[in-house]
Amino acid sequence: MAILMLVVLVVALLLAFFRASIWGWLIAIAVLVPLIAMVSRISDGALQTVYIALGIFLAVLGIPALRRLLVSSFILGIFRKILPQVSQTEQEALDAGTVGWDGELFSGNPHWKQLLALPKAGLSDREQAFLDNEVEQLCAMLDDWDITHTRQDLSPETWQFIKDKGFFGMIIPKEYGGLEFSAQAQSAVITKIASRSGTGAVTVMVPNSLGPAELLLHYGTQEQKDKYLRGLASGKEVPCFALTGPFAGSDAGAIPDYGIVCYGDFNGHSNVLGVRVTWEKRYITLAPVATLLGLAFKLFDPQNLLGAEVSRGITLALIPTDTPGVEVGRRHFPLNSAFLNGPTIGKDVFIPMDYIIGGTMRIGHGWRMLMDCLAAGRSISLPASATGGVKLAARTSGAYCRVRKQFKVPVGKFEGVEEALTRIGGHLYVMDAARTMTAQAVDMGGKPSVISAIVKYHCTERGRMVINDAMDVHGGKGICLGPDNYLGRAYQQTPIGITVEGANILTRSLIIFGQGAVRSHPYVLKEIHAAQDQNNQRAVRAFDEALFGHISFSLSNAVRSLVYGLTGGRIIGVPTEQPTRRYYQALTRYSAAFAFAADVSMLVLGGGLKRKEKLSARLGDVLSQMYLCSAVLKRFEDDGRPEEDLPLLHWGMQDGLYRIETAFDSVLQNFPNRFAALLLRAMIFPLGMHRKPPSDHIGHQVASLLLKPGPVRDRLTAGMFISPSEEDAVGALEAALASTLACEPLQAELETARKAGKIKAREELLQIAEARELGLIDAEQALQLERDYALRRKVIMVDDFAPEQLMANQG
Repeated sequence: MAILMLVVLVVALLLAFFRASIWGWLIAIAVLVPLIAMVSRISDGALQTVYIALGIFLAVLGIPALRRLLVSSFILGIFRKILPQVSQTEQEALDAGTVGWDGELFSGNPHWKQLLALPKAGLSDREQAFLDNEVEQLCAMLDDWDITHTRQDLSPETWQFIKDKGFFGMIIPKEYGGLEFSAQAQSAVITKIASRSGTGAVTVMVPNSLGPAELLLHYGTQEQKDKYLRGLASGKEVPCFALTGPFAGSDAGAIPDYGIVCYGDFNGHSNVLGVRVTWEKRYITLAPVATLLGLAFKLFDPQNLLGAEVSRGITLALIPTDTPGVEVGRRHFPLNSAFLNGPTIGKDVFIPMDYIIGGTMRIGHGWRMLMDCLAAGRSISLPASATGGVKLAARTSGAYCRVRKQFKVPVGKFEGVEEALTRIGGHLYVMDAARTMTAQAVDMGGKPSVISAIVKYHCTERGRMVINDAMDVHGGKGICLGPDNYLGRAYQQTPIGITVEGANILTRSLIIFGQGAVRSHPYVLKEIHAAQDQNNQRAVRAFDEALFGHISFSLSNAVRSLVYGLTGGRIIGVPTEQPTRRYYQALTRYSAAFAFAADVSMLVLGGGLKRKEKLSARLGDVLSQMYLCSAVLKRFEDDGRPEEDLPLLHWGMQDGLYRIETAFDSVLQNFPNRFAALLLRAMIFPLGMHRKPPSDHIGHQVASLLLKPGPVRDRLTAGMFISPSEEDAVGALEAALASTLACEPLQAELETARKAGKIKAREELLQIAEARELGLIDAEQALQLERDYALRRKVIMVDDFAPEQLMANQG
C-alpha cells in the first residue's frame, strides 16, 4: 500500500510538473482509484460505491457539456461576483498594447530559444549614415551651457537644422517626406543627442513619441494624413499633445476638459457640425511654439446630434493653434532645462468634426488610442534619453577618475570611488541591454505595454542612481556649473524623465504588476473577458477552457517552484553552456516561483490586491528584474559572448538575481495572509535564500574597465557623442585620459629623479623644464609632458565667473 501511495504521489507530481491537461488527470484517476480500492481490500459494496462515484466524477469533468453546465457555470457565477469593478479606462489600458517576453516570464517556463532567436538589433545603412552625419552635426551644434544658461532655448540655427534634416519626422513614412526610421534607429538618435544635451533630446523625441504624428499614422483619416504629415515631417508644423491638467494627470477618469457637440460658424461657413471645447492643460512640451495641438477631452452630445448617447467618452482632436480661442500660456521652467514647455488653454473653442483624430468613427476611443501609442513611445524615448545621459556619465567618470589623482594615485583606484564606478558601469550595461531589446520588440510589431513600463521605470531610476554616483566621484567638478561642466544639468534634470508619463512611484506600484498580472498572464485576461461576455453560452465555454488551463498552470508552477528550489534549478534544460547556463536556470526557477506567487496573491487577496500597492510593487520588481536579466543575457549572446565583457555580465546578472530574491522575501514578510506566506516560502525557498550581491572582486573588474581606453569601454558607451575638439569639455577629457596613460612612464622617471635630488624644482612645469636642461628628457618629451599638464589642468579646473556674468540673465 505504501508503495502504491508513493506511485500516486509521483504520478501526481509528474502530471502537475508537465502541465497535464484535464484529460491526463482524469485518465490517471480512472486507473489509480480502482487500484487503490482493490489493494485496500474493501467490501464489494464499498467497491461498487467507489466505482459509481468515480464514474460520476469522470462524467462530470470529462464530458465538456456536463462540466460546463455543472462546474464551470457555477464557478463563473462566483467569479463574476468577486471580480473587482474595472472602469472603462482601466479596461482599455488592460486591453491596450501587446504581450511579448513578459508573457514568457509569466508562463513559469520561458522559452529561451525563442528569445535568442530574435534578430540582433541593428541599423540600416541609411539609418547609420544619418547617425554618423546629421546627428553628429546636430550634437556638435548643441552647447548645453549656452542653451540652458544664456538662451534658455536652442539657437535659431539649431532649430532650423532640426527641421531641415527631418528630425521631427523620424516615425513618418517616406511617402510623406519623413525618414521612416525603425524604433532602433529612433532610440539610437535620441541616445546620442541625450549624451550631449537633455534639451536637444527632448525637443527631438517628443514629436516622434506620443504626439499628433503617431496618432495620425495609426488612427487618422486619409484626409488628415494628407493634410498634416508632410508638414510635420518637414518641421513646417510643430506638434504638441495636451493631456495633463492642473487637477488631472494621466488619468482619463479625472479629465475635466470637455467638448459639447453643436452647430457653429467656422471659416466663413455657418451651421457647421462640430464641437465646442474647453480645456486647461499644463506641462505640455513644445506648446509655446506648437502649430498643431493634439488634445484629449471628454465629449458630450446633449442634443443627440450624433445619436442617442449623451456621454461619448474620451476623444482626441488635432487643432491648429491659430484657431480662434486657442491660448498658449507662458513657459514653464523645468529644473533649468530649456526645452519649450508650457500650458495651453481654450474656452468654448469651436472646431469642426473633421478635427477629431480618426473622424467620427474614433469618437470615444481616445483613451485606447493613447494607451496603444504610449506603449510604443514609452518603449523608445525615455529609456533612450536616460541611457544616453548614463553613457556620458560612465565615460566621463571613468576618465576623470583616472586622470584625477590624490597622493599620486588615480582616485578611481580608491575602493570607495571604485564602488561607485562599479555601479555606474554595471547599471549602464543593464540599461543599454534593456533599451535595445525593447526597441527591437517594437520593430517586430509589438506595442509592449507592460515592458514599456518596466524599461521606463528602471532606466530612469538607474539613471538617477548613476548621476548621483557620477556627481560624487567628480566632487567639486560636478557641482560648479559652467561651460566645462558636463554633468551638472543632467543631475538637475534627472527628475524630469522620472516624472514624465506618470511618476515612477505610480509606475512601480500600480502599472508593472497591476497591469502585468492581467495583461501578461496566460489565463487571467481570458477569464475576465469571459466574465464580461453577455452571451452566457459563449462565456461559459470560454471560461471553462481558461479555468482548467489556469488550474493546470498553477499546479505546475507550484510543483516546479518546489522542485527547482530543491535542486537549485540544475535539472532545467537551457540552450547555452557556461558562463551563462546557471543564469538561465535561475531565471527559469524564479519564473515558475513568480507565476505561482502571482496566482496565490490574486486568489487569496482578490480585488484587495489592487489596493496593496507595496505588495504589488514588490511583485512587479520580480517581473522587472527577470526582464532586465533576460535583456542582459540576450545582449551578451548578440555581442558574440565576448570574454572581456564577463565582468559586466556577471555584475548585471548577480545584481538582478539578488534583487529578485530580496523582492520575493519582502513579499513574503509582508503578505497579509500568514498561512499563504508560509506556504509560498516553503515552495519558493525550500532550502532558504542564498543569493548575494556581486562580489568586490567583480566590482573591481567592472570599475577597471572604465578607467582605461579599450574595446569594452567603447562598446559600453557606443553611440554617445564625443567631440574631437580639445576645446570641448568631454573632448579634452578624452585627450587627457590618453595623455595621462602615455605620460605616466615619463612622470615616473621624473619622480625618481626628484627623489634622488637631481630635480630641485617644486612646481610641475618647472620640473619638466629642469629635467630637459639636465638631459633627462628630450624636447619632444618635454612638450608631451607640458601638453599633458595643460590637459589635466583643463579637465580638473572648474568654471568661474565675474558677478556681472551671472547676473546678466536676471529679470
